[in-house]
Amino acid sequence: MKSFLRLFSSVKLAIVLLIIITLASILGTLILQHRSPAEYADRYGDIANILIRLEITKLYQSLWFSSLLFLFAVNILVCTLSRLSPKLKKAFQPKFETEKKKLLSLKTKASFKKNQNLEKTRDDIQQTLSSKRYRLKTKEEENRVFLLARKRNLGLFGSDIVHLGLLIIILGGIISGWGGFRTNLNISEGESIPVPQADFHLRLDKFVTEYHPNGSVRDWKSTLTVLENGTDVLSKTIEVNHPLSYKGFVFYQSSYGWNWENPTLEIWAKKKNEPAFLEKMELGLGEKVKLGDENIEITVLNFVPDFIIGENNEIATRSLEPNNPAAFIEGWQDEEKVFSGWIFAKFPDFGRMHSDIETDLTFELKDLKAAQYSGIQMSRDPGANFIWVGCTLLMIGLCVAFFWPPREIKVILEESQNKTDVVAGGIATKNREDFQSEFDNVMESIRRLK
Repeated sequence: MKSFLRLFSSVKLAIVLLIIITLASILGTLILQHRSPAEYADRYGDIANILIRLEITKLYQSLWFSSLLFLFAVNILVCTLSRLSPKLKKAFQPKFETEKKKLLSLKTKASFKKNQNLEKTRDDIQQTLSSKRYRLKTKEEENRVFLLARKRNLGLFGSDIVHLGLLIIILGGIISGWGGFRTNLNISEGESIPVPQADFHLRLDKFVTEYHPNGSVRDWKSTLTVLENGTDVLSKTIEVNHPLSYKGFVFYQSSYGWNWENPTLEIWAKKKNEPAFLEKMELGLGEKVKLGDENIEITVLNFVPDFIIGENNEIATRSLEPNNPAAFIEGWQDEEKVFSGWIFAKFPDFGRMHSDIETDLTFELKDLKAAQYSGIQMSRDPGANFIWVGCTLLMIGLCVAFFWPPREIKVILEESQNKTDVVAGGIATKNREDFQSEFDNVMESIRRLK
């Protein structure tokens, strides 16, 4: 048991654990958390499997990281308890000093004689120290009085308050690590979706993308409504750094995108040999539109927002951004296919049309419309309140320890021939120069009293 207490009361152990936890936390910040194995393999290559096996990809939920936090908490608790008993005795069972030589050995000390009896001298000293907000205790013997004056006793426990704050922060970290989660939600305007692990729904009433004059995105704003049992409970417009909080869940504005499942495309039909001919059409995927008097029906069979030819010459999209929009169209005349191929919004002359029947028709993809969705990052952090409480206690403890240190003045009075010898000593753990000045002022005030 003694070896256990010796080990876990070690400051060196606390420093080592703190360094390891800090380094691990930095690693957890640099490595993306809770992603798919494929994404890790694509981003980190050969070391992806090592990161996954070591649980670095879910660091704050890993057993080894929680064990480090637990050991650090035990270290703090043992250190605190091993030092708490002497502090409690000093605070609530103080000892009077009865030997003059011990007081005179202190750095802050004074000795003088008062031409008055013991009782009057004692009352004067008590009055003076009380005016300086010292709390006094008195012990009397024959012809002798012992005074103990103290203030700012709370400063004795500044480090213990700090330790308590750290323990609560660690508890909050463990709770958040094991009980918290993050996920991304994509919601279109007017859509209502159930919130994972919650008993309410979230609806997107309005989504707005604001742009700078140069065309870059300035801000995203989403008006969200919380619904419980089909009833609106709370509405708020969120934007970056201004989230919505409800029942321990926090919703952040993180991104935006387009729903390309059913876009509306504007296609222009022209004729090479007839410059005045222009037919504008709007159609969605699978929709058929008759081309003027040509007895031809146009159909859009496929659409990709960022056209790329992948492996095995397969058509794919590089991203969900409309960087290179392309549509695959077909033209039918009665039961016979006239043409088919890809047309591009940004490269109208790069069409890949194949005609089964000779025609001078050309097509351009002029515009496209799709419903935007708002990318909402949702998080649940059940330990957040513990962490806030712990941080508050930590700051209070530091302030108490550094700016409210305890001060103590011990006095021995001894009467002889109707005169009183006064011997006093002062103790302060911090701000000793300030305490020395206060002590000298107190002694000077006592000397002057008659």
